[in-house]
Amino acid sequence: MGLNDVPSSERLHIGFFGRRNAGKSSIVNAVTDQGLSLVSDVAGTTTDPVYKAMEILPLGPVVIIDTAGIDDEGELGQMRVKSTRNALNRTDIAVLVTDPGVGIGPWERELIQLFEKKQIPFIIAVNKTDMAKAQVQGENCVYVSAKTGEGIKALKEKLGALAEKPGREARIIGDKLKRNDLVVLVVPIDESAPKGRLILPQQQTIRDILDADACALVVKDTELGDTLRTIGKKPRLVITDSQAFAVSNEQTPPDIMLTSFSILMARYKGFLDTAVEGAAAISRLQDGAKVLISEGCTHHRQCGDIGTVKLPAMLRKFTGKDISIQTSSGREFPDDLSKYSLVIHCGGCMLTPREMSYRMKCASDQGVAFTNYGVAIAFMTGILKRSVEIFPHLYEKL
Repeated sequence: MGLNDVPSSERLHIGFFGRRNAGKSSIVNAVTDQGLSLVSDVAGTTTDPVYKAMEILPLGPVVIIDTAGIDDEGELGQMRVKSTRNALNRTDIAVLVTDPGVGIGPWERELIQLFEKKQIPFIIAVNKTDMAKAQVQGENCVYVSAKTGEGIKALKEKLGALAEKPGREARIIGDKLKRNDLVVLVVPIDESAPKGRLILPQQQTIRDILDADACALVVKDTELGDTLRTIGKKPRLVITDSQAFAVSNEQTPPDIMLTSFSILMARYKGFLDTAVEGAAAISRLQDGAKVLISEGCTHHRQCGDIGTVKLPAMLRKFTGKDISIQTSSGREFPDDLSKYSLVIHCGGCMLTPREMSYRMKCASDQGVAFTNYGVAIAFMTGILKRSVEIFPHLYEKL
């Protein structure tokens, strides 16, 4: 996979924040070495956040986020500020742009408090140093001029240093496999399957299996039973699309572990434990309960769409209750979840771990149960314990 083929969810997200006319867009253009953002002397030129996936050396594949001024005014301006604040939820490293005439004022302090609250590492870029002497000091400060290019290399180096800080290397399933283990992957080919390709979680899982020096065998759900009887080697694990959980469970012998792509994505994004715990809330739903079903991507809805058709039908059949279902998709995710009894989220393959963590925390802080598609389906199918058998700490809790 080339750098330009890296999904946005796997890229480092770098957000540029500050007041109007501080030079955010000019700094973005200087760092990216291209006219990514519109530049003007008129305050408020940048309206909604601009997202651009690209490669920046020495950082590699990144997503650059150029945001509207945090001090924007008026009704429309406040909508822009809200979008700017929302961009923080998917920002891995923040760059606070200010200028020598302002330094660290109330707006800058507010942003710094937000960075610290959300545990976002940040750099203060003091712009326009070709015009005035910088008064801001500190190890995380860098003095730049978007006009002359002074300090831009130093800014990139500081970004690179933050990006290289050690952290947990997330795995999908490879760390649970040994060399030459066989994993069978069940991929239904129906009206909801993309033509001519596999969806991202399936691609990523195959790659993680291969990185573990294990073997991946991909079959359709209609071929699983025959395949398991004829391959001549006992698989370590069967991984299925969640929509085929029931049929895969029937066809997979009990001495072979079974899980789903969605469950593995919850693990990869860091919220599997929460999702397993939250699934129990399904049994507590009552008439009139509101459930939010949320997807991290936007796509054309098929007649048998899982989020808007299949999951609501399963919930109502399993609970026997008159449940109110609401949906969200893409970057739309409500800040106020208090009216919901449960949030069921997709695996989050198109969202960064930081954004998935934010959504999970929103629910947790408001006392709302949070689970995901695969875990919810396994729970309602009666096979949740089996589906997490490969994760002993969860298996023993159920």
